[in-house]
Amino acid sequence: MTSAILQRGLLSLLLLCAAVMPARSEPPPQAQREIEQLIQALGASGCHFQRNGKWYPAADAQAHLRRKYDYLRKRDLVASAEQFIERAGTESSMSGKPYQVRCAGQAAVSSADWLRARLSAIRHARP
Repeated sequence: MTSAILQRGLLSLLLLCAAVMPARSEPPPQAQREIEQLIQALGASGCHFQRNGKWYPAADAQAHLRRKYDYLRKRDLVASAEQFIERAGTESSMSGKPYQVRCAGQAAVSSADWLRARLSAIRHARP
């Protein structure tokens, strides 16, 4: 009898925990597409990406931003492309130093500006 009461109590506790824990959700499909397009655009750009004072090739930047995006998604911290730019593509979460993008023949710009410009181009390219 004690075992049955204990089992019911544990079951009730598990159900309560499941009810109060926030449900993890993916960003809306449009946000997922836009974020993926931003990450791909950076990877294909041929530009260099400055992170914590060091310049990296576009492929490394792409991998870095994808890891940050995965981290944010797992914690339900990104629901739009704008949030992705703000929370993953603007500055180092470790040092707080801003990221920069430098493309051939052009001056370096903040990564936030570069990503926002690409997002605008992505949105205007839609039919």
